[in-house]
Amino acid sequence: MTKPHPATVAVHAGDEPDPATGAIEPPLVLSSAYAFEDAARTAARFAGTEEGFIYTRWGNPTVESFERKIAALEGAEAAVALASGMAAVHGAITVDLRAGDHVVASASLYAETARMMRDRLSRFGIEVTYADTADLDAVGSAVREHTRVVWVETPANPVLTITDIRAVAELAHARGASVAVDSTFATPYHQQPLALGADLVVHSATKGICGHGDAIGGVVAGSIDACRRLRADAVRASGAAMSPFTAWVLARGARTLPLRAERASTTALELARRLEADPRIDRVWYPGLSSHPGHEVARRQMRNGFGALIAFEVRGGVEAGQRLYDRVRLVARAVSLGDVRTLLTHPASTTHVSMPPEQRRAAGISDGLMRLSVGIEHVEDLWSDLDEGLCR
Repeated sequence: MTKPHPATVAVHAGDEPDPATGAIEPPLVLSSAYAFEDAARTAARFAGTEEGFIYTRWGNPTVESFERKIAALEGAEAAVALASGMAAVHGAITVDLRAGDHVVASASLYAETARMMRDRLSRFGIEVTYADTADLDAVGSAVREHTRVVWVETPANPVLTITDIRAVAELAHARGASVAVDSTFATPYHQQPLALGADLVVHSATKGICGHGDAIGGVVAGSIDACRRLRADAVRASGAAMSPFTAWVLARGARTLPLRAERASTTALELARRLEADPRIDRVWYPGLSSHPGHEVARRQMRNGFGALIAFEVRGGVEAGQRLYDRVRLVARAVSLGDVRTLLTHPASTTHVSMPPEQRRAAGISDGLMRLSVGIEHVEDLWSDLDEGLCR
């Protein structure tokens, strides 16, 4: 059989029929503990010489099913599910770091990731240098002898900066550093960082993977060995375990990811083109537009479209953007993304308010920037809402 399309993988991976009942929908296993047959097999289970479940913080059949699905979608050997996207970010960054190590991170990235690096890592003697990872020379200048991790967001939150994953991975590996990519904006449908040389790929599964705004979770995919270390450190030891019910909800959402992502990406491209041509808009950032600085790189490393996120500035600055924010009726005013609903937010006062103003400016996040996460509604209805909101 030829390699299946991602749409087929999303439906079937990790979802083998239940051997006990034949149910084609994986069962929701809520048990916190699992019975053992005898003393010898109990000891073998804890020693790791026998496969099987022990305690749900260590592993759970429903969570494992979700992990297999994401691993298949990312082309990874394994995946680890965690309690939230930030738990996944924290685990992926810190799993192999020690005091005295150094991290290079994208200058444009999610503010909570930046805050964790700025406030938490520094407390443990880990230094972080921010660089424009779209500029390979800037990355090379930032990497030091004791750099252990290069952390990349691409497309980046919120200005959709595109980083050449393959080029950064080659540079980092040559200097002895690993590469982790937060690919939340792209989802596994639009991008596979591991195939481009990254060591780990990270998602806030709350977003596009879930797609329905009803579950919080994170997931990291990579090699079996890397995922084993991550599971031991971030899940078993730190306790950031995903609940079985959350895993069941996320797996259900992931099955329709290709349909939702394709629709949202197509609509986002059309809206981005209209916004760019509109005299009421000063600037638009969308990787699918030829005007985007990272368009050619995005064409090479993304697939099936360019994602659901658009960033733009309304002519008239902050006040004009606030008028649009207050006037939309169909578009929801909310800070998440990847939902079936289209969501609008003002990063400087919401998602990135914790980032110091000078760091926001360095990342290209102006006070007037708006971020639109496109859902699956009809494009004309969305444009009508935005058009009316932009009217003076």
